[in-house]
Amino acid sequence: MANLTRFDPLSFDEPFENFVRNFFWKPVALEASKSMQIKLDVKEDDKNYTVRADLPGVEKEDIKVSVDGNQVTISAETKKESEEKKDGDYVHRERYYGSAYRSFTLAQAVDEAGAQASYRDGVLELVLPKRSNGQTKQLTIQ
Repeated sequence: MANLTRFDPLSFDEPFENFVRNFFWKPVALEASKSMQIKLDVKEDDKNYTVRADLPGVEKEDIKVSVDGNQVTISAETKKESEEKKDGDYVHRERYYGSAYRSFTLAQAVDEAGAQASYRDGVLELVLPKRSNGQTKQLTIQ
């Protein structure tokens, strides 16, 4: 089997071009990484899909999960604040208010009636039973 490699359109062969790319692009990449990203694992067995999604610092009430056939959508809103003080005056203060969205398709439709969602310690866990066809359902997070 052939090895697959990811194509990076910004990769350069020359050392000077790498220096220029890192000088201009790294600060942009670091600034963009401050927003929340939903990282997840999907596990499959004969009866269920089990999805574990990292949502640190998000309140349970700010998470929405919907299932439409084999399409699963997770969205969350977050508010993140950090500040540094020096003698009562703000030297540095950052606030982040935003939302994250992740949607993916499973190989088989989900039985929405038996689907379960729980959230604990910053990890959302979905247990999605398999079925042949499905309808959209909003899940309640426990």
